[in-house]
Amino acid sequence: MRWDNLTLTAEEAARLPGYRDDAVVRRFDAPEALDIRFYEVHARSALNRVPPQSRMPFRWTINPYRGCTHACVYCLDGETPILMGDGSTRRLAELRVGDQIYGTRLEGRHRRYVRTEVLAHWSTIKPAYRVTLADGTTLVASGDHRFLTNRGWKHVTPTGRGEGQRPHLTRNDRLLGIGQFATGPVEDDDYRRGYVCGIVRGDGSLGVCEYERPGRSHGRVHRFRLALKDPEALARAQRFISAAGIATDEFLFAAAAGARAEIRAVRTQRRAGVEEIAALIAWPLDASESWAKGFLAGIFDAEGSCSGGALRISNGDPAIIAWTEACLRRLGFPFVTEPAQANGVRAIRVTGGLVQRLRFFHTCEPAIVRKRELDGVALKSAGGRCVVSVEPLGLAMRLYDITTGTEDFIANGVVSHNCFARPTHRYLDFGPGRDFEREIVVKVNAPEVVRIELARPSWRGEHVALGTNTDPYQWVEGRYKLMPGIWEAMRDARNPCSVLTKSPLLLRDLPLMRELAAVTDFTASLSIPTLDEKAWRATEPHTPHPRARLEAVAELNRNGIPTGVLIAPLMPGINDAPEQVESLLAAAEEAGAVSIGGIALHLRGDVRGVFMDWLRGARPDLVPRYERLYARGAYAPRAERARLSALVRGRGRRPSRWRLRPPDPRPVDAAPARSTGSRQEALPRLAPGAEGARQEPLPRLAGGAAGARQEPLPRQSAASAGARRGAPAAARPVRRLARNGVQQALF
Repeated sequence: MRWDNLTLTAEEAARLPGYRDDAVVRRFDAPEALDIRFYEVHARSALNRVPPQSRMPFRWTINPYRGCTHACVYCLDGETPILMGDGSTRRLAELRVGDQIYGTRLEGRHRRYVRTEVLAHWSTIKPAYRVTLADGTTLVASGDHRFLTNRGWKHVTPTGRGEGQRPHLTRNDRLLGIGQFATGPVEDDDYRRGYVCGIVRGDGSLGVCEYERPGRSHGRVHRFRLALKDPEALARAQRFISAAGIATDEFLFAAAAGARAEIRAVRTQRRAGVEEIAALIAWPLDASESWAKGFLAGIFDAEGSCSGGALRISNGDPAIIAWTEACLRRLGFPFVTEPAQANGVRAIRVTGGLVQRLRFFHTCEPAIVRKRELDGVALKSAGGRCVVSVEPLGLAMRLYDITTGTEDFIANGVVSHNCFARPTHRYLDFGPGRDFEREIVVKVNAPEVVRIELARPSWRGEHVALGTNTDPYQWVEGRYKLMPGIWEAMRDARNPCSVLTKSPLLLRDLPLMRELAAVTDFTASLSIPTLDEKAWRATEPHTPHPRARLEAVAELNRNGIPTGVLIAPLMPGINDAPEQVESLLAAAEEAGAVSIGGIALHLRGDVRGVFMDWLRGARPDLVPRYERLYARGAYAPRAERARLSALVRGRGRRPSRWRLRPPDPRPVDAAPARSTGSRQEALPRLAPGAEGARQEPLPRLAGGAAGARQEPLPRQSAASAGARRGAPAAARPVRRLARNGVQQALF
């Protein structure tokens, strides 16, 4: 080994918590070891116990190293949505120190939602469990994690038997919170058109004024104006209008005075611009679900309120009320329409309490933050949040944790203690982030301790899993050579065991593994991201070459060691073509892989820049696709992840000996499924005389000159539109659903 000629020098001594003797601190003069310190310790035990009451396929692990020099980028979890301080959600893996989120605080007899700050954020690898609630909410956490129930804080799994057990989740425990969050909208053309329609019809001014001038031709003024005091809504409206190719100017509409906030506005007085906005806000004949979400977001920003625990949308226009009702009904929201007031204004109130309020905010995503505040709202225990199962996923996953000012946070709708997979480095007074990769604890006496522990009369010969927390074959194993002694101890004790690694270094110990497999059950698994070398270097630069890992799989299986493959990451347009995946699957099959799994590409932190830079140089044609897929963060949309996962699963085409990993646990949308056999509703009726018309007369201008006459904008013909600017919105063909010769709306 190239390590043999290196000079090792003890630089200093350090006392680590939990260890009786000082640790010898060393550095190695090798490229991989720069800026890394190794703490050589003598451990008193090596077998780490997993909760004995769990249903994991193993109850014991061995980790000769604490910390990992692989510094891998891609994770197996981090998808849990967290309730942010502005009422939106964000994936747990994407939180950052300083972010404002919601936690809870006990005030008197009630626990209430309060905003708090993320004080720390880290990740680690631990065996994972899936907690499923009666309403379909799913949560993936370590066995040590705690959730708030109607009986207090409880861990996911127990630690002992009888009276020694810690409080843990059991069936029918009720978790506190509203349950799973809804999936947010996709910002496509329909959503943008719907939002502009809602906010302009609710709060805008649009029309044509014609003035009579004695002795002169009539004066005609085209005008559009949208004035709002909330900058978030104004900025979104202007951005969406600009995306349709319409230029507007922003200006100060009213200065701040006393308690009155400043009001800014956008406008255009170009005839073409006003006509295009009129076409943009026209009622559609086949409004899609995305348009409905955008319209509700826009009309809520314009005319909505959320006070006293009630979400209302008020307006005096019968057409707007009818469309709001239709959109709410389309998306499955319960509501009541209140009687009209003396001025003709009617209010639509969404019922269902906080559950439906948050579902509205997350499904439609209105822009105004102040209307989404939850501060002081009491936390209630509602039906449907009962635990129905706690299941081991059968694998170790990278799980995330944060520390908050309230010591809790809202994870997928339920109250969670801030202890998602707390890294073991915390107990050594190391940080859970960079320290986990740069401060490596080496249990130099692990082989001897393992042998002693396996020989104890109390040891029952249970399965032991290696690599469930840190990789036992990370490159520093080439120097310390701890694994041969551990395998020898396992062989002599005839103890069943397994190993998970990214490194073909385990082939060094193949003779010992063959001896081990001859006397007991032994399996191995290697992670292989891709056969594309450039993609591998961009995603896992500190790990061994993928082909070397694939060769290790083949060599292990040729020698009778059952070995599986994990394909990660799968990258859209790079290694997800059917022929590419098939070639990798075929290679794994040829290598004799006994299991296979796949994970979609994650782009977190600095890796995003590295990967995108590589993409711009190697595949510039894919840059727009990746910018769209990862516009909302580090993870691809759920549909894309499902597509990639299906490529690996093969939909049953693989031989039965291929044991596929469990489906990726993801929270499902809270919106109820729409029956395909239900009768479609007709479009809401427009103003009298406008039935069947594609566009109603424009709203009258506010504050026009005395005696001014207003008229609807003339409908634009397709020919004139095409001649002026290609194919503006008004000239686009209208999508219709034809059934038995009758055109029907999709509502």
